Formats: sequence, C-alpha cells, structure tokens
Amino acid sequence: MRLTIIGSSGSFPGPDSPASCYLVEVDGYRLLLDMGNGALGALQRHVDIYSVDAVYLSHLHADHCFDLCSYWVARMFPPGGLKPRIPVYGPQGVALRMAQAYGLNPDPGMTEAFDFRELTVGDFRIGPFAARVDKVNHPVEAYGIRLEHEGRTLAYSGDTGACDSLIDLAADADLFLCEAAFQDHREHPKDMHLTGSEAGEHASRARARKLLLTHLVPWNDDEVTLTEARSTYDGPIGLARGGQTHIVGA
Repeated sequence: MRLTIIGSSGSFPGPDSPASCYLVEVDGYRLLLDMGNGALGALQRHVDIYSVDAVYLSHLHADHCFDLCSYWVARMFPPGGLKPRIPVYGPQGVALRMAQAYGLNPDPGMTEAFDFRELTVGDFRIGPFAARVDKVNHPVEAYGIRLEHEGRTLAYSGDTGACDSLIDLAADADLFLCEAAFQDHREHPKDMHLTGSEAGEHASRARARKLLLTHLVPWNDDEVTLTEARSTYDGPIGLARGGQTHIVGA
C-alpha cells in the first residue's frame, strides 16, 4: 500500500501545499482521501487524473472537498467526451452539497460524473481495500477511516477533536495519518481539531506503529507541533509534506 501526500495544509492552502488530499494506491487501484482546495493541480504531478478509481470525502468543509468541483469539470468536458463515472464516498447530503458548491441544479448535479455513496458507520469495501469508517469529533458530520489490504493498515483521522472512535480506527495501524491543526500553547475551540500532543496521545493509545502529522495550518510553526507530538508518542513520527511517498508497513 503506497501513500502519496498531495496536500497537507490545514483549513486553507499554504504557500507550499494544497489543502488536504492523499493518494492511496495498491495493485493499480487509486483512491483519493479528500480533495481540498488546490489538490487537483498538485495531483497532476503524480498521476493521470483520469486514472483515479474512487474518491473519499471525510467531511464537507471546503478544505477537504471543494476541488471535487474542478475534478467534475475535468471529467465532464475533456476532449473526447465525458469520462466514466467513479464512486465518491461522503457524508449524508454529499451530492447536494457538491452541486450547490458549483451552482448546479441538484438534478443531475454532478451525478453524470460521480456515483455518490453516503457513508454510514461500519465496514464496507472500496475496491481492493477493506474499509471501516466511524464518526469523529467535528462540528459537522465527519468520519475517520481505516483501510486494510494484505495485512497492512492505514488510518486517517480527517478533521477531529479528541475522541475514542479515532483510537479504535487507528488500533495497531502501520501508519496513522492524523491531523494536528492546533497547538497546546494557544487557546482554541474544543471538539474541532487536535493539538500535536493530542495526536500523539491518540497514536500511543492506539498502539499505532508510525504517526504522520497532517492538516498543518500555515500560520503555525510545524516544528512546535512535531515537538508536542513527540512528548506523548515515542514511535516513528513525521510531518506530512506535499510530494512525499510512504509505503505503509515498510
């Protein structure tokens, strides 16, 4: 299982990174986890955008889903005509939300390009992956996801404050891709995002084998976030950066 960081900036694109977007590949199958602002441009540095097999949207804030609008244009109107529909997994109302984002009539909205599938808590399959999603702690309906393939496990938090469901999703994961948008020394709203130390605590409690911090807000000092996480997690740890690749379980 191969993970490529397309974008890791939190809340809005930064000078060096789009907002959240992660490419997961196995046996030629390509899944995008989130598609935030600016992601489609960066994605083209790594793969043919028409080779993507499915998209998963953790929640419907702009920094996690709005480049699906650009992707809709790319799939609807390329030379040679409409590309085949692909699945888009997202929270309840995802099809309407994306139609509204582009100012489309909800019928058909974006359904000519995308087969929208609403998420519910539990297990299902995305291509070759055994997937499990659960709700996490965010002001809107939001999900974390666990992906397994041939004994390797990737867990992705999406956006969340502290919650036990995230620990369950990341249990014994080979790689835990976890948001860390807040920092301990600053006041911040509760039940919205994790600090670096909270991300580390969740990784420790989950016994995750490696922690990769993401959703890094441009105004923060990322080294401070990393230091916070190291105070609560003693395993391998890093900062997600655009263009990085990680082999899950390596």
